[in-house]
Amino acid sequence: MCGRFAQAGTREEYLSLIAEESPDIPYDPVPIGRYNVAPGTKVLLLNERDGKLQLDPVYWGYAPAWWDKPPLINARSETAATSRMFRPLLEHGRAVVPADGWFEWKKEDGKKQPYFIHRKDGQPIYMAAIGRAPFDHGDEHEGFMIVTAVAGNGLVDIHDRRPMVLTPAAARDWMRQRVTRQEAEDIMRDEMLPPDAFIWYPVSRMVGNIRNQGENLIQPVQDNR
Repeated sequence: MCGRFAQAGTREEYLSLIAEESPDIPYDPVPIGRYNVAPGTKVLLLNERDGKLQLDPVYWGYAPAWWDKPPLINARSETAATSRMFRPLLEHGRAVVPADGWFEWKKEDGKKQPYFIHRKDGQPIYMAAIGRAPFDHGDEHEGFMIVTAVAGNGLVDIHDRRPMVLTPAAARDWMRQRVTRQEAEDIMRDEMLPPDAFIWYPVSRMVGNIRNQGENLIQPVQDNR
């Protein structure tokens, strides 16, 4: 799954690998430099609207009016194409969350130890997302969810689920409004970065408190007792 991530880079860093055009984004709509992004907050979300790349502040969580449970923050790739709830979002509400990496917790010696996971080459990650488009409607409940998949290989030792991280080229295709639902399913099946594209290491348990921010949260620790 993905329940916390770091979005600490600048929009220029995130857009440099993915934007074919020069997007008309005159400002950062939410603060940058967030090392501990949690559900229920607004997140910088890349999407395409009217054929142009957009960057919007969007609520992380999806809870339509008829939903009587806590907002969903993840959507399984295995059911995104078939679920009555997710299928329309996959067809018309695809987006990408640019980030530096994500956190997962693993139980060790009776305690939950957080790990930070990011690309080996240091490039940003582009997590596939779905939600209610257009993403500039400002709704505080029908926002977005991060698409997740089976972790696989070494990543499964940290958690059995992982966000669906795409290459920059695949992420741009994922957002294209002209891409069909079937083509989006093909991207989910064929274009996710493999586990060996990532590295991970234990980090401070301070990341467990969403009020904590700072670059120290993504630095490796040797002893976290």
